[in-house]
Amino acid sequence: MHVVLSGYYGFDNVGDDAILLSIIQSLKKWQSDIEITVLSNNPAATEQTYGVKAVNRWKMKEIRQLLKTADGLISGGGSLMQDQTGMKTIPYYAGIIQIAKWLKKPVFVYAQGMGPINHPLSKFIVRKVFNKVEQITVRDKASQALLTEIGVRKETTIVPDPVMGLNGSDFRCDWLEKVALAPKSYIAVSVRDWPSTVAYKEKIAHSLDELARQGEQIVFLPMHGEHDFVTSQEVAGLMKETSITAPAELSIEEKIAVIGQSQLLIGMRLHSLIFSAIYATPFIAISYDPKIDAFADIVGQPVVGHVEVDNWNGVTLFEQAVSILESYTTVQENMRQAVLPLQTEATATAKLALEAFAK
Repeated sequence: MHVVLSGYYGFDNVGDDAILLSIIQSLKKWQSDIEITVLSNNPAATEQTYGVKAVNRWKMKEIRQLLKTADGLISGGGSLMQDQTGMKTIPYYAGIIQIAKWLKKPVFVYAQGMGPINHPLSKFIVRKVFNKVEQITVRDKASQALLTEIGVRKETTIVPDPVMGLNGSDFRCDWLEKVALAPKSYIAVSVRDWPSTVAYKEKIAHSLDELARQGEQIVFLPMHGEHDFVTSQEVAGLMKETSITAPAELSIEEKIAVIGQSQLLIGMRLHSLIFSAIYATPFIAISYDPKIDAFADIVGQPVVGHVEVDNWNGVTLFEQAVSILESYTTVQENMRQAVLPLQTEATATAKLALEAFAK
């Protein structure tokens, strides 16, 4: 079987890279000899990193020829159908689906997070295209409700984020050894920039100072390359105590390992929280988007506050961290019980896709 994957791939975004890795891993679990071709912004890098074929996502003639010979198209995962970042995003991803449908190829929408979809034209395009696909799976109730609201009649199924199905048991990070960080000896921190009148970076720095004074080692992990590296350095600069910042260029597997081997994650990026959950490493989320709150709720971990709401401070975050560390075994076991079924369900999404293409 030959499947084509369409998503936000080849842009060095760690969340989407993790989604791609997990989908490939899950598909191969169910069918080891499957042929996978990814539509990528950087085909050479995608081929080298993931051991699959890749074509340029912007060359529509090549994509059309590719889909002619494929058994089906997977659209996802991630947040593809949204117009908040611009009006070209939805037409692009919907256009790839439409090409597949013109060629009478089955399409499987894979664990997508929908929205925001604000413009009437965006709603029309999503409604028109999604009503033609074979199967739709989404990663939360809000996405399911949004599709119903804009007129998608096709039944949708809620499934976990694909990254929950990743097997990270053999992921390693040489950098951890170079800086002599033993497993479970440090607190990992994932921060990102976000426009806000609330001094959330100062609040985070204050809490990290208090934790450092208690003897905790603080390790910043830039999830999204240089963007998060700059923000990590900014928060570290606001601290009075010392901390370490991991290199921005660590591989996806290395970043997962840094979080997995920490004793606690304080995180903003959704996929930092998901990486934490894979290992049942407790986390405290700092929200900037409803998807953060939704995931924290699913795995039973706390959200200390929102970056745009001034109802929390460094002491609140510090006390929450101390509380988790003091009852660590119980917190970790409760988290493990919440995560286990999600890991099984996440890999099962790939099986649904293969079944849709085999009909």
